[in-house]
Amino acid sequence: MAASSIHSRISIASRYHSPGFDVSSCSDGIGSLSFSSRLTNPSLKSLERTKLVQMHRVNAVIRSISNFEQTEVDISLSPRVNSVNPSKTVAITDKAVALVQAGVPVIALAAGEPDFDTPAVIAEAGINAIREGYTRYTPNAGTLELRSAICHKLKEENGISYTPDQILVSNGAKQSILQSVLAVCSPGDEVIILAPYWVSYPEMARLADATPVIIPTDISKDFLLDPKLLESKLSEKSRLLILCSPSNPTGSVYPRKLLEEIARIVAKHPRLLVLSDEIYEHIIYAPATHTSFASLPGMWERTLTVNGFSKAFAMTGWRLGYLAGPKHFIAACGKIQSQLTSGASSISQKAGVAALGLGYAGGEAVSTMVKAFEERRDYLVKSFGELEGAKISKPQGAFYLFLDLSSYYGAEAEGFGMIKNSESLCRYLLEEAQVALVPGEAFGDDRCIRISYATSPSTLRAAVERIKKALVLLKPTVRV
Repeated sequence: MAASSIHSRISIASRYHSPGFDVSSCSDGIGSLSFSSRLTNPSLKSLERTKLVQMHRVNAVIRSISNFEQTEVDISLSPRVNSVNPSKTVAITDKAVALVQAGVPVIALAAGEPDFDTPAVIAEAGINAIREGYTRYTPNAGTLELRSAICHKLKEENGISYTPDQILVSNGAKQSILQSVLAVCSPGDEVIILAPYWVSYPEMARLADATPVIIPTDISKDFLLDPKLLESKLSEKSRLLILCSPSNPTGSVYPRKLLEEIARIVAKHPRLLVLSDEIYEHIIYAPATHTSFASLPGMWERTLTVNGFSKAFAMTGWRLGYLAGPKHFIAACGKIQSQLTSGASSISQKAGVAALGLGYAGGEAVSTMVKAFEERRDYLVKSFGELEGAKISKPQGAFYLFLDLSSYYGAEAEGFGMIKNSESLCRYLLEEAQVALVPGEAFGDDRCIRISYATSPSTLRAAVERIKKALVLLKPTVRV
């Protein structure tokens, strides 16, 4: 213990050792104060005795403090947490924000967040909820009003029938996915994940003590799964197959015919469930169309469908998502949620009802945003298509371009060093071009980098110009 701390405690003890006060030594070596029942006017002898007692008590405090030994704190963490990697998209976004705040003109194209405002009708519903005092807890599973609206939406738009007790509203689609993985996976189970994948899928599997099994896809086939490869990877340990269409990070959309092939394979494995992440379903570009996996023959009973409001309705900060599936799976996920967060925000749920009331697929408000995303996609595909050494799979949905720039690996950059992989390329582009992108390594494909075009056209033009200038300084090492 520091000398100043000991001195201050002795001073406190001495200050209060007067008639009527008592300082006694506690087990932790710190004096405790108490008041005597009566104050007296002591004689000289009694004062001397009091001083002796005081000295004895102060000495006891000193000895107690001196004998106190600081034990080392066990700072070890759970092996489960140690097995999980932090999100690189979040880390890069945070770094870009910090650079901007420091005055560096960085263009951040890392986060998957629409640049549009939440549609006015939705925002007004949230404001009215506050004004009307709708600010208390809701049922853990979500309000009946919102769950009923979700059931209607899934029936009309996705061709899937659910009842409100088969819907769980959560604090975002991410929470729904994690709770699903935790609810159905046991230690030793395998979670089948298609690469490129959303960064959190493998980490969620590890949090459930399950093993992520990664199946690669290729840009030459638009990053779509080869059913034969899937069949070769399945075993008795296979518990969950995660599908994401439209895909983050590739923008790929699974056609119905391919999903039907996958469904036939899934049907051969009694333990295998499917988690269908459909958060980008409304951000899709013709002629591509969205098919919900649960709508396929025989797949309703074994599919957990995840969706939410953040992407299509520009409601990222509202934190609202939902899960739909067979009642016993939903009840299990609800049990987890009841101990983690309880119900989602009451205000956000009112806004969610308004969002679902905008019309089929979000109505005009969403179609306007999708049209803008499509124009940005076309601009990026054309611009990078002119770049030597770039490989592109034209996104059919979402708002990401997963660009293969591996032909630049091995090139030297003056003052930087060698470009070895997607991480070093993104670091180079951040330093040289002041554009923040996400390395493909975070998504399970080190050949690529992810560009989010959920930002204004002027920002994208500036970013493309900077990226091209930086890459001109690097000559591709592989001809494509």
